[in-house]
Amino acid sequence: MFYVGDLFQWDRFITPSIIRTFYWLVVVASVLFGLAGMISSLGAMAVNPIAGLLMLIASFVGMLAGIVFARIAAELVLIAFRINEHLGAMRNRGGV
Repeated sequence: MFYVGDLFQWDRFITPSIIRTFYWLVVVASVLFGLAGMISSLGAMAVNPIAGLLMLIASFVGMLAGIVFARIAAELVLIAFRINEHLGAMRNRGGV
């Protein structure tokens, strides 16, 4: 959990708490952009059905790719913090 007092102390990192919020914001943005692309593809289907269908498929695939890449990026950031925690635990035990 993120506490305001953590902003003024350097005992723990706040980024792992905040990264989940950014992940969900990116997921929401990806879904909204995907839905906007799907809606505009319906308008394109009136002009050219093949192009509209391809645009519909591309919007859906782009939406899924945005969600997956957001998850990968969030996990990469969290891995860096977990490595730091594990190295700190090893140092405290006298392992390294």
